[in-house]
Amino acid sequence: MKSVNIKAAKHPFSVIVGKEISDHIRNWRFIILAGIILLTCFGALYTSLSNISKVIKPDDAFFFLRLFTISDGSLPSFLVFVSFLGPLFGISFGFDAINTEYNRGTLSRVLAQPVHRDYLINAKFIAALTVISVMFFALGFLVIGFGLIVIGIPPTPEEFLRIVFFILLSICYVAFWLNLAIFFSIQFRQAATSALACIAVWLFFSVFYGMIMSLVARAIMPPEMASEYRIVNFEHFMLNLMRVAPNQLFSDASTTLLMPNVRALGPLTTEQIQGAIPSPLPLGQSLLLVWSQLTALIAGTVFWFGLSYLTFMRKEVRSR
Repeated sequence: MKSVNIKAAKHPFSVIVGKEISDHIRNWRFIILAGIILLTCFGALYTSLSNISKVIKPDDAFFFLRLFTISDGSLPSFLVFVSFLGPLFGISFGFDAINTEYNRGTLSRVLAQPVHRDYLINAKFIAALTVISVMFFALGFLVIGFGLIVIGIPPTPEEFLRIVFFILLSICYVAFWLNLAIFFSIQFRQAATSALACIAVWLFFSVFYGMIMSLVARAIMPPEMASEYRIVNFEHFMLNLMRVAPNQLFSDASTTLLMPNVRALGPLTTEQIQGAIPSPLPLGQSLLLVWSQLTALIAGTVFWFGLSYLTFMRKEVRSR
């Protein structure tokens, strides 16, 4: 008898991930959003390159990082665009991840196969996160490439590492909204309802949360003749309340990574300022400064993913 070589079948998880990535890339929603992000990236890059000669100083050792933060007022910087469009990018990948499968009747068909239920929810997240990661790394290296061509000076190793950490931070920030959107897609049957719920949460933290905190600050503000320590404690309290919003955490962390001159993320007393040397922080010190913000973003991402996982595993799925 002749031996027959049978090609090993792919693992179901890798098959689902590949199928989800293919669906995301071919979807018009992704093409439109990617086009919008590319246009805004080119606009922010053009603004930064046309104004970088006005802000560079002879002793500036981190001028390459200014490509991500410079703005002339006509267009926001690349950092602002990522902070604004990143949540929408994550929401667009997750708001119909599960409920659309259920409404089409494909969810029960997939789970009727010898496929574990957790493979599906994990593959949805991994596929979307893979596409988002590739997109953000491509944008980051696009800015580096154009900056290298126009400026003619490559970034230093520390600048390159700061940019890489900023890209990883942006991916984590978008993953937070991705998992939130997946959770709403499990909770609500209609995709429109889950999309509105995600956008409502995003608008609340982006617009209304700052207004509410301003009202709270006016109500509990200490008198003008209060001591310095009381005023500093009040500022710390309000800053901690603001950091409940994920966009504030991302703003604090990204600003510290892209602006090495930032030495503190809160108010300081006169005793703390005395003796401080006004010099840029090394990368390790900047990472230590934003470690709490980064940990909070990762914790929020893991929390919504775990909640989505438990909800989906307990959800009853019936054939239609």
